[in-house]
Amino acid sequence: MEKIRLSKLMSQQGLCSRREADNYIERGWVYVDDEPVVELGTKIYPLQKIRLHNMAAAQQSGQVTILLNKPVGYVSGQPEPGYAPAISLVNEGSRSQGDQTPKRFSPMHLKGLAPAGRLDIDSCGLLVLTQDGRIAKQLIGAESGIEKEYLVRIEGTLSKSALALLNHGLSLDGQALKRAEVIRQNQDQLRFILREGKKRQIRRMCELVGLKVTGLKRVRIGRVKLGELPVGKWRFLRHGEEF
Repeated sequence: MEKIRLSKLMSQQGLCSRREADNYIERGWVYVDDEPVVELGTKIYPLQKIRLHNMAAAQQSGQVTILLNKPVGYVSGQPEPGYAPAISLVNEGSRSQGDQTPKRFSPMHLKGLAPAGRLDIDSCGLLVLTQDGRIAKQLIGAESGIEKEYLVRIEGTLSKSALALLNHGLSLDGQALKRAEVIRQNQDQLRFILREGKKRQIRRMCELVGLKVTGLKRVRIGRVKLGELPVGKWRFLRHGEEF
């Protein structure tokens, strides 16, 4: 059996992200078979037992995940000239009044807060920002199959064959897309449920069948719904709420 880098194994087991793993190792917060490991790059066998110190668990419990209803015109990741990043909307004043979480907002919640997935500048709806590497891996990791649901306004004529292709049979960048669930809501609106997230995927899928997207809103990620969260407002992920 081949040894694997400890930080990689910790990420695979869902204990934390690889970056967090390196941080915990440096602090002496990682135990392998009840022996502390402090050397970065250490490799172990996959069946060896990994345990985190209580300090690591306490740090993880203090990490926040924020749900934002991103407006059109904000970029989800790195800022672009003339456009503000979505994270700039996260402050005490823009917190939703409907957020019943007892947690108080602190500027420390912005440290390491990063989007777990994209939402294009001309799209709106549910955007997840998190400090927790476990949640980021769950949502955007290579093996993630979490559903993401969108309401999409379209222009153009949608035939039965085109609708069938949107559900399964299209390729982007030379790679076949996973089976989707695309439902016609009315004459100019579709509901998309995807289990992958290629760049501008829905817009490009629609273009392939002769449709133009005029509006796109993400309304659900996994079991977490956008609900009544107002545009430009955010709330904390509640205790016990899971994707």
